[in-house]
Amino acid sequence: MDFTQLTYFIATADTGQVSRAANQLAISQSAITNAIRRLEEELDVKLFQRTHTGMELTDAGRELTRSARDILDRVEQARHLSRDQSGITGTISIAATYTVMGYFLPYHLERLRQLFPGLAIQLRELPRESVEEELLNGRLDMAVVLTSNLENPDLEQQTLFRSARRLWVSQTHPFHRKGRATFEEIAAQDYIMLTVDEAAQTAMRYWSRTGFHPKVKLRTASTEAVRSMVANGEGITILSDMVYRPWSLEGRRIGTVLTDIPVPSMDIGLAWRRGRDFNDPMAVFRDYFRRAYLRPQAAF
Repeated sequence: MDFTQLTYFIATADTGQVSRAANQLAISQSAITNAIRRLEEELDVKLFQRTHTGMELTDAGRELTRSARDILDRVEQARHLSRDQSGITGTISIAATYTVMGYFLPYHLERLRQLFPGLAIQLRELPRESVEEELLNGRLDMAVVLTSNLENPDLEQQTLFRSARRLWVSQTHPFHRKGRATFEEIAAQDYIMLTVDEAAQTAMRYWSRTGFHPKVKLRTASTEAVRSMVANGEGITILSDMVYRPWSLEGRRIGTVLTDIPVPSMDIGLAWRRGRDFNDPMAVFRDYFRRAYLRPQAAF
């Protein structure tokens, strides 16, 4: 295993297609295909399912994604250490929504603290409506949010990455053995509806386009409750890869299944008031995330 293989793997996971990853990295598609094949052979696992829409991560692929990002981020941190620790000082006021705070931001807060010891981050957790209001009235400098939920045209946003949504089922469920389910089949099953961060409203928007309706057994704001209910065979759900874990608190396994109708991704990114002048702390915060997610990683 080498850094190049991990770089090509992450680019493919992020873009969902070998062709897009090749364009992003300015290399040939065959170079990426060969690197992923060698990685799968070395690890003796299948990292992607090849589908008509692109490359879908397997459970093993999602596990490797977390480790690979950590490895490449730390290498990038070492390569830019002298530049990043440039004496930037100041305070930035940031808010994040519940899902972003729990599943995305903590790792980056640690990295920002290490890279910019003079940068003080004032952090709040707020619902999306409050985030928008606080950005517009100037009480917040920036926010890290689900950009796919933002509504106010007076806010600028920059999506950092898109987390695919898939059907979650217990590993003993017939859908898991088939590997695919139609929305007609899903609608006949008990459904566990997550409500936090407008998840229920988002779900109903894409359900409404299918012509079917979920048979909701439970509505809950607890992701862990959803995870346990699904793993225990009490129902199924559709949620994003970012919050996915292949086991419940009880240690029971959860699998993911493709759907016949594509489900919109959950998009994560930055938001700020349109026309806002960026001071140094704001520019450092924005540029850190741009470098981490939007700049193609160099091949090592």
